[in-house]
Amino acid sequence: MIDRKGITEENLEATATHVLGRYSINPEKLVLIQAGTIKTVWKVNASGSWLCLKRLKQTLDKALFSVNAQIYIRNSGGKVPGIILNRDKQAITEYEGQLFVLYGWINGSDLNFSLTTDFRKAVQGLAAFHVASRGYIPNEQCRISTKLRKWPDQYNSMKRRMLEWKEVSSGASKEPYQAYLAYIDQIIALADLALKRLSESDYLHLTQEGSPSIVLCHQDFGRGNVLDAADGTYVIDLDGVTYDLPARDLRKIIGKACENAGLWSCDTIEQILSWYTQINPLSEKEKDILYTDLTYPHWFFGLVKNLFQKGKSLRPSEIEKIARFELSKEEALAVLLKRSE
Repeated sequence: MIDRKGITEENLEATATHVLGRYSINPEKLVLIQAGTIKTVWKVNASGSWLCLKRLKQTLDKALFSVNAQIYIRNSGGKVPGIILNRDKQAITEYEGQLFVLYGWINGSDLNFSLTTDFRKAVQGLAAFHVASRGYIPNEQCRISTKLRKWPDQYNSMKRRMLEWKEVSSGASKEPYQAYLAYIDQIIALADLALKRLSESDYLHLTQEGSPSIVLCHQDFGRGNVLDAADGTYVIDLDGVTYDLPARDLRKIIGKACENAGLWSCDTIEQILSWYTQINPLSEKEKDILYTDLTYPHWFFGLVKNLFQKGKSLRPSEIEKIARFELSKEEALAVLLKRSE
């Protein structure tokens, strides 16, 4: 196996062994779990215990934010892997311009989000993660990651690009572009509705400094990043944590569940929220923010940017399917918004 720097698996093992020496660890067994990019993961056996060594792809200032956040969450009772300090009492080890972190290994299994019992555990694990993250204050060396108060700009930026892509499509005859044109006006109307709801909501109040609504969001919470262990549900891979409202993670989970089911369902959304709020209660204003974020056509944008930004081919049926999915949600979300009044 070769990573993008052209380092062989044998050299990777030598690197890992050297780094582990900074922890006074002579590994009895070293298993390469993930490679191929800068991010590399080893499973390490030392003195009969399993550990996890990870080479990070982040710069030091970004890594300090997420690594210190993980330490804070763990110390607050959150179910995340513990971080082991090196001989210099540092959480991050630098070696040849690369950054490494050593974690305790979590003996657990992936949760199957298609099974109700597993899905409930995952949602409640996310809620507990959010609760434990509340109050994290990074040190001055960290580059702070935050999405607070950025939603209006994000919504408008995505809308502007979709309108630009409409102009591009108007001069193209290929079927994917025509499929885009068939739905884009309705999609833009949905974006405008979300923008209107956001401007009329308590968004700015909920995201002001010191707001108890603010948590650390995982941003990539899903299968593979949440484990079912004997002592609870663990959240792993915290590299992308950022300050925001819980809605950021919840929107992605709910949207994926509804997309897998092929329709937007009030029952599905309320079931997920009932699980979540057993651990981390949400006010009606916080739920309104979630419904607003669900209103925005994130899923349509996420698909079509592959065509317009990345030059990837899309079938017209793919665009039509995601557009119909987006446009089908307005009734369900209107019901939920009315119930929260």
